[in-house]
Amino acid sequence: TKVTERLEEVVRIWTKQIRQVLVESEQIRREADDVGPCAELEHWKTRMSSFNSLLDEIKSSRVKKIISILQAARSKTLKEWKELDGSITIAANEAKDNVRYLYTLDKFFGPLANASPVTMMEHIPSLMNTICMIYCTSSYYNTSERMMSLFLKITNQMINTCKMYLCEG
Repeated sequence: TKVTERLEEVVRIWTKQIRQVLVESEQIRREADDVGPCAELEHWKTRMSSFNSLLDEIKSSRVKKIISILQAARSKTLKEWKELDGSITIAANEAKDNVRYLYTLDKFFGPLANASPVTMMEHIPSLMNTICMIYCTSSYYNTSERMMSLFLKITNQMINTCKMYLCEG
């Protein structure tokens, strides 16, 4: 019917838009060479917010009505829709999980940024233990790419702190 065709077109547009969001979220981030670990937490908080908003939209009554009409019409557009819905859920869960784990590091970011080099070094063993815990228990953040990015940002922050200390002295 005409209504089904129009609703299928709407779902195809949504699918294209959602696929674009997913593709953009997987692209390599462009960051300054000296960015610190706070940027990692902010990145995942932003990503969590984006995907949670998208999930809220997908679960809205308006979208559910359209999907149920297309289900009744046995529309072929729903197969791709269901795959994307699953991908959005996974991305939202990943971001939420990563934010939860990165918040456990947040208490170290202040001392890394504001302490003297000697004081900063006192926090390193606890920081490393916490990172080890994240690596061992996280469902998503335990990849070499994620760990390398985090260690790079922590190292950047330590270097920046030491530079500021030397310039003030």
